[in-house]
Amino acid sequence: MTQLNLSIFNPNTLLPHRAGIAGLALALSVINPDDVPFTWEVTEDAVNLFWDSDEHTDRESILSLTQQTYRLQDGYLDVPALNLARQGKYTFTEGVATTFLQHGKQRKQSKESVPRVFPVDEAEITIDFRPVEDCYYTRDFKEAFNSKGAFKPKIPIKGHHLPGLVECFAHGAYQESPEGFLALVFLPLACSYYQLSGYRSAVVIPEVKNIREWVKRRKNYSGSTYGNFRSSSAGESGLRFLLQEKLIEDNQRLRVDYCEVYQLGKQQWDGSQSYLKQAVYRVQVDDEVLDLYDSAFQFFKPQVRTNEKGETWLAISKVLPWLCDNLITGKPWYLGFYEFQKRNQLYERKGLVSMSQSQYLNSLEQRFFDVVQGAFSSFLREQIIHAQKQGRSLDYKQSVDKVINRLQRPSTQQDFAKTMVDFLSRHRSKSTRGVGAEIYQWLHKDNQWKQARDLALLAIASYTGKGKDGKSEIPEEVLDESISEDQEDSEMTI
Repeated sequence: MTQLNLSIFNPNTLLPHRAGIAGLALALSVINPDDVPFTWEVTEDAVNLFWDSDEHTDRESILSLTQQTYRLQDGYLDVPALNLARQGKYTFTEGVATTFLQHGKQRKQSKESVPRVFPVDEAEITIDFRPVEDCYYTRDFKEAFNSKGAFKPKIPIKGHHLPGLVECFAHGAYQESPEGFLALVFLPLACSYYQLSGYRSAVVIPEVKNIREWVKRRKNYSGSTYGNFRSSSAGESGLRFLLQEKLIEDNQRLRVDYCEVYQLGKQQWDGSQSYLKQAVYRVQVDDEVLDLYDSAFQFFKPQVRTNEKGETWLAISKVLPWLCDNLITGKPWYLGFYEFQKRNQLYERKGLVSMSQSQYLNSLEQRFFDVVQGAFSSFLREQIIHAQKQGRSLDYKQSVDKVINRLQRPSTQQDFAKTMVDFLSRHRSKSTRGVGAEIYQWLHKDNQWKQARDLALLAIASYTGKGKDGKSEIPEEVLDESISEDQEDSEMTI
């Protein structure tokens, strides 16, 4: 009798192995015992497999398991245990093809692509899809068995099968035990997949604490829609996955607390492959951060656009990845706005205005934010009066750029403090009364001046003050700017 014991508490298991063991349990949950030459037992922390080694070899038993799990149907990699809808089959197939099967030797796809049409909000997106004709998971796993069909004690696994397992294929194959090898074969069932901009992808590997409960929860998941498959960054992918887990499971004890996100894309040391490991993130955040991300996603949602040829494409926010990178590292969401706005034109102004509301800033941040906006409002009124005297309308963008350039120029704490105090003194407002000590702390305490600079620039970029007539001082064409069509480039097109 042969027995394999795969435990999530085995000290030799990594996070991918534990997730793979859960994926194996999910696959077993839909298999008819009469259709395979082995039996099994699933507990809260382990999966045990048994078969009569006198009647069936290891190879025969394992291949019967994988053949019941992985199938090719209509060009998709189909997994009955996942019970995926049409869009879910597409996103799962594309996700696996750009992660675990990213190397050309691991999958064969049709040379001719076929169109697939998926609804996104109230519009439709047309995608070119290359059907899968053959892949690693539907093959015979020759590298795992000897000539007699028994497991090898050490099984070579190349980095193709687990992105980031080895830094470079020149280092040789990773040696795995039969239990570890089997866990990695079923890892794709436990993961979530995201397509990033610029021909990059992300795979999210979850923490699994209770196998049985995880399987129950996973069965309620019908796969990602195309809209959810597109993500702005690896950091956002981790947050979106954890938010989804939070919505599915209210029991804090059983919820997935953290995940690892592998970002895949081009590497200079290998020009023949498009999806190699670029970065790995461990994402573990609390409910407050997930709620903040949920709001941010609503403010910076992907938008369906149409080009001159009538083709539709999904424009992805440029603000969201920067914001999410702050959230996954426990930093204030607006940190780094100075560098961000220098690299990017601000088209998503309405979203920034919404994120700058009081519920997304603490009391100290809000007071400093109000002080800067009060001074900017005073400056703006002076500019309006000056323009009226010259018989012209105010150039709002020029006024904003004038202040932003003024606050961007200082490169030291001393210079920035001097510039900020000068700006607040020249353009006084009611909001500065009684907060001098707090402003001093922002500019001088614990090297906090860069955070103050980010918050000050955000206050100006998101200003929506009202004039004396009650109308907004910002021209509608400025406030209505969202994701511009000139951003239709290789990073956003499908």
